[in-house]
Amino acid sequence: MSKIKIFALGGQNENGKNMYVVEVDKDIFVFDAGLKYADDKMLGVDYIIPNYDYIKDNIKRVKGIFVTHGHDEHMGALCDILKDLPELKVYATTFTLEIIKEELEAEGLKTDNLVEIKPHKKIEFGKNSVFPISLTHTVPDTVGYVLYTEDGAIFYTGNFVFDPTMLGAYKTDIGKLAYVGKQGVLCLLSESLYADKRGFTSPNHRTNGKIREILTRNQGRILYNIYQAQLYRIQELFNEIMETDRNVVIMGKRLEGVILKAIDMKYVKFDKKRIKSIHHVNDDKIVVLVSDEREKPFSNLKRILRGYDKFINITPEDTIVFASPVYDGMERTATKLFDTIARMGANVIEIPSKQFPSHHASSEDLMLMLDLINPKYYMPVIGEYRHQVANANVAKRLGMKEENILLKLNGQVAYFENGKLVDKDMKVEIDDILIDGLAAGDVGELVLKDRELLSDNGIVIITATLDKKTKEVLAGPEVLTRGFIFVKDNIDLIKEAEKISLNVIKENSKTNYVDFTKIKSGIRDKVGKYFYEQTECKPMVLIVIGEV
Repeated sequence: MSKIKIFALGGQNENGKNMYVVEVDKDIFVFDAGLKYADDKMLGVDYIIPNYDYIKDNIKRVKGIFVTHGHDEHMGALCDILKDLPELKVYATTFTLEIIKEELEAEGLKTDNLVEIKPHKKIEFGKNSVFPISLTHTVPDTVGYVLYTEDGAIFYTGNFVFDPTMLGAYKTDIGKLAYVGKQGVLCLLSESLYADKRGFTSPNHRTNGKIREILTRNQGRILYNIYQAQLYRIQELFNEIMETDRNVVIMGKRLEGVILKAIDMKYVKFDKKRIKSIHHVNDDKIVVLVSDEREKPFSNLKRILRGYDKFINITPEDTIVFASPVYDGMERTATKLFDTIARMGANVIEIPSKQFPSHHASSEDLMLMLDLINPKYYMPVIGEYRHQVANANVAKRLGMKEENILLKLNGQVAYFENGKLVDKDMKVEIDDILIDGLAAGDVGELVLKDRELLSDNGIVIITATLDKKTKEVLAGPEVLTRGFIFVKDNIDLIKEAEKISLNVIKENSKTNYVDFTKIKSGIRDKVGKYFYEQTECKPMVLIVIGEV
């Protein structure tokens, strides 16, 4: 009999950053390691990953990270983690592993710790074992993971839908799911993003009819903005393009690498001769695929709209299609983009997520999964807390007891002893790591507050030079501003700030000793209050005092 802990380092009460830990006695299994894109309020931050100190502190007990599929929300943190923990093993299916390998090689990291797995082939770890099961999602070779323990199985689904028309590398093995359910499942961790949507997601997620309409009605160039690795939607686009005389240009090395690799590996069917180089981007009847390179959503498209791309400029004859749903927190950015495109005279088409949802489990999908797996305990994961609650309500409708439904936040532990839930209110420390360009961990809440302050109220720099011997003021104080006020219209305001600063300096330099700390805090306090009284703004005030 075992002692089992289940908790999330990321992915609960949020969209993205999925990372779930199952600890069975001394063995630790990590499922997914995703990122979350920063919203409009996180100035300068590219993306966010979970703090993985728990893994680092227990690295000798970690058996590996098991990745469900090749989307950034589930594997985007791997590069950052493996830079720090290069010995950590990563398990994934063939295509997912190819995406991970390209990411690591682009960062100059080794790839010999990657382990390729096959669906429905058990991986043994002593008395425990991991069994991957094929599931259906927008990227091929998606799997969920069954962790077999002495007290029953623990099944983490990742993202999934049930769609019998998606075959081959997209096909769900329902027989294996039912087989696992009959063996006895201690806990099911199932996604929640679409739990509040009625019915099955299929067939509403299919966009081929909408794409056909777009290609038929718009004769000019089409820019198709899509998140990389949404290969099923890319395949739908390619299927419709093959019925026309249009060719394709792929913008972004990352997206191009994924698509070409998928074609070579027979995961995507398309004539590679119809994929043209970037120099054909201005040809007639071209479809340009635009994606992002581990940056905020729409970053490449914004670059094009601002005229910073040397290959492409938007014209009134263009049609720009937003094929992927807008992330939570990015609605303002998306709306501004739509408005910018409209002002440029181009046509904007959004494939609405309500009409054409992505490949996530709606309420009936969740019910079917619950019915097949028949778990003793149920933990809604992946999504905002309201989605988790909706997922819990789905389980209640199927007759699951409320005390067996585990609604948890990041860091909150579900602790089991001998197959029974023990309520001990256990927690592990969790946090976010903010990635700004190549800097990881250096950007925190204080930095973001400073950036917000600078963006709202600007900065004031006050400089002065003192005589090293006499402590008299030789130059200044001089007040410089950026982003605060227009100096020529506020000369009196600047002069009064200089006068206040001079008085503070004289008050704290009457003897041979100058208290620079008091000078800086005094100027910051008095000048800051004066500016707020006069302008109702609170600029950042920096003081530079030197001696010669």
